[in-house]
Amino acid sequence: MIRLFVYGTLKRGGSNHTQLAGQKFIAEAHTMPGYTLYSLGDYPGMVFQPADRHGVSGEIWEIDTDTLARLDEFEGVPEGLYRRETVPLLPPHAQAAVEAFLYSRPVASARPIGARWPG
Repeated sequence: MIRLFVYGTLKRGGSNHTQLAGQKFIAEAHTMPGYTLYSLGDYPGMVFQPADRHGVSGEIWEIDTDTLARLDEFEGVPEGLYRRETVPLLPPHAQAAVEAFLYSRPVASARPIGARWPG
């Protein structure tokens, strides 16, 4: 089982939440500062941004390896749209090792939205 931090359309109530069907919700959580969201149209992209002081709000899910492989495809990991990385969380989840999908393409033309989707 893998712990995954989701921050956009995969969250409960999000347009793509069905991708997490049958998986286990753990808790709401927030990343350490250094991450921010950009609007990419109908979905957000989280990027590492050292100057950020707020971090990103989202949810921790425990998912199986089949779901993770499906999400890698869904998020465009093979095409380089997103990459999966371990991200640090604020307490009380600071000790939890979680992965998240970080946007891999330039965000110069995207609108920054900060810590929460929808922004």
